[in-house]
Amino acid sequence: MKKKIIENIKTLSIALILALIIRSLLLQPFFIPSSSMEQSLLVGDRLFVTKYSYGYSRHSFPFSPKLFSERIFYNKPERGDVIVFKTPADNRTDYIKRLVGVSGDQVQFINGDLFLNEKKIKKVFLRNDKVYCGQQKVDVKVYLEEIEENRQYEIVYFAKDSMKNTDPYIIPKDHFFFLGDNRDCSKDSRFLTSVGYVKKENLVGKARFIFFSNDANIGNLFTFWKWGKSIRFERIMKKIL
Repeated sequence: MKKKIIENIKTLSIALILALIIRSLLLQPFFIPSSSMEQSLLVGDRLFVTKYSYGYSRHSFPFSPKLFSERIFYNKPERGDVIVFKTPADNRTDYIKRLVGVSGDQVQFINGDLFLNEKKIKKVFLRNDKVYCGQQKVDVKVYLEEIEENRQYEIVYFAKDSMKNTDPYIIPKDHFFFLGDNRDCSKDSRFLTSVGYVKKENLVGKARFIFFSNDANIGNLFTFWKWGKSIRFERIMKKIL
């Protein structure tokens, strides 16, 4: 009996160690709690983030232990990547946004248009729609934005009272500038005191694909009789652009 208990403890310990290695070095699941990335990511989406995409820092590991001061095996992110990072305000809270500006870039909104290094970023109107902002649905205009050649994704702006102008943002060395795809309903790098410029060290990983999605406004995993409507089957295994 005692031997069996010891073997079970060993098996459990090995399983926990393997899970920790996978979570820290390979893949980590994340849950989308807010509407700041609609329509690319919806509240209730669950996705996998690859931890190796940009190398590793202390934030690659649970509780962000100070194992090393610099990022190792670093690969530079590309504009347009959807990235999980630790917000600079507390270095603990996970945010997920789209990378728009890298070190040395100038980012600015002029008359509602995004400018990168004084060049207007191309966007094409697609349709009128409704998306969530917090708990309420709002009328929006949906556009296809192209921040790099052949790097396109949908973004939304409020149909009314949309943000128009900002001061220019100059991204410091080894920092990045992030925006939510739900441009008028996102706390991101435009808010310098709460998010601002994100250090290279704070990158956690690259969002890859959605493995599950559920609309909590309809039902949850315990209300199995509503699964047919609450589970967004069309989003399962969807690649994140």
